[in-house]
Amino acid sequence: MNIGLGLPVDDPGQLLSWARRADAGPFTTLGLLDRLVHDNPEPLITLAALAGTTHRIRVQTEVLLAPLHRTALLAKQTATLDRLSGGRFTLGIGIGGRDDDYVATGVDVHRRGRRLDEQMAVLRRLWAGEPYGDGVGPIGPAPATPGGPEVLFGGFTPAAITRAARWGDGFLGAAPSPHFTDRLFRQAEQAWRDAGRTSAPRLVAQLNVAIGPDAVVAEARKNVARYYAFLGDASHFADGLLGDPKEIKAAVSAYADLGADEVILYCWSPDTDQVDRFADTLF
Repeated sequence: MNIGLGLPVDDPGQLLSWARRADAGPFTTLGLLDRLVHDNPEPLITLAALAGTTHRIRVQTEVLLAPLHRTALLAKQTATLDRLSGGRFTLGIGIGGRDDDYVATGVDVHRRGRRLDEQMAVLRRLWAGEPYGDGVGPIGPAPATPGGPEVLFGGFTPAAITRAARWGDGFLGAAPSPHFTDRLFRQAEQAWRDAGRTSAPRLVAQLNVAIGPDAVVAEARKNVARYYAFLGDASHFADGLLGDPKEIKAAVSAYADLGADEVILYCWSPDTDQVDRFADTLF
């Protein structure tokens, strides 16, 4: 099973160092979250920079809030990133759960699911080199990956899982526990069968973690709580972050038993030494 790293977002200036150290190690993916009304770096711009400073490791949005974007421009941006990275880009995609991101862009939050379905139909056509339509030609460049970059859908609802089976290559389960993730993974597999797809979905799990001195773990928990503060009480997410190497190994093993193809260890402290600590713990 592959192991990736989800990048911390509170100090964008550290991300190039994170990327280089991860690229030199055993990790398979660098993931980066997306929010608008937050102080995280914009993911497509940032991943382009990280792809340029690495040679091997994949780069992935986790997840890009596609309904906030203009579809034609998004097709061009993602194809360009896939091309520049040599096919190392995975588009993790979803609709998000924050109203303020939609208010800031003037997009109707109540239509976000339907908008994403409409966007995926256009993205797939444009990545395949077809014209945009209505007298408008193709929008290039052609992605390095035939038919477009790998697409993983994230979410927790039946609609998200159905959408993944219709449009995606796999499912990203960011559930807070292996038990919850197991249910989502099995639903994704059933949705693939219901859609008549003969291949199995690629299944990716996500785990909130930090390894280091107590101050590093405490900082990570504070960052998690700040990110999820919109829920009111974010203590469940902060307390759920794993900071003990034995607990992290056990959780990764549990996800492997569920059939995960990859686990993304989402790191919430900018301390770059965590890269080596995770490598020492899991490899």
